[in-house]
Amino acid sequence: MAGKVFFSVSMSLDGFIAPESPEELMGQQWMELQQWVFPLRFFRENAGLGEGGEEGRENDIARATFERTGASVMGKRMFDAGEKAWPEDAPFHTPVFVLTHESREPWKRLGGTTFHFINDGIESALDQARSVAGDRDIRIAGGGTAILEYLNAGLIDEFSIALSPVLFGSGIRLFEGIDASRVALEQISAEPGKRATHLTYAVRAR
Repeated sequence: MAGKVFFSVSMSLDGFIAPESPEELMGQQWMELQQWVFPLRFFRENAGLGEGGEEGRENDIARATFERTGASVMGKRMFDAGEKAWPEDAPFHTPVFVLTHESREPWKRLGGTTFHFINDGIESALDQARSVAGDRDIRIAGGGTAILEYLNAGLIDEFSIALSPVLFGSGIRLFEGIDASRVALEQISAEPGKRATHLTYAVRAR
């Protein structure tokens, strides 16, 4: 049975998921947005930072997101930023399909992560992700443009937002350009956490 297609992102209170400039994607503002995840035991384990870290519900959320994911899809902008920042043992540990207009051979990393570069559209990337994910889910890892394309195409089943107590003022908005005439949402859960509020929605056709 095919899994769901979902995304899971951190978002500022004023609706942004990343700075506008690619050079700032892993900068201080982004670090503040992601501050809820860094102290978690699962994050430390998965990033190879050693033992220790916080447990509890937010740690369970981070672990469940990782464990449900059988393959990921991401945009080229996110990949370009991550290629410079990820360790050799990249944090995905599954195949990742990168949306691009370029041709490039697969890039293998340690720990089971291989980046495949797809230049024939979002549906092709999704089909290839499904072919390797088994009964696990497909995560649209980002960035905002890739998420929006899949949402507007009616290809997202579910999404989660970690709403962080941070204000950006400008940057990349999660829902900038959404075709609201086609997308309806059904709330699944809303959970307060220590550093973020965790919201999960099912996506329905309007």
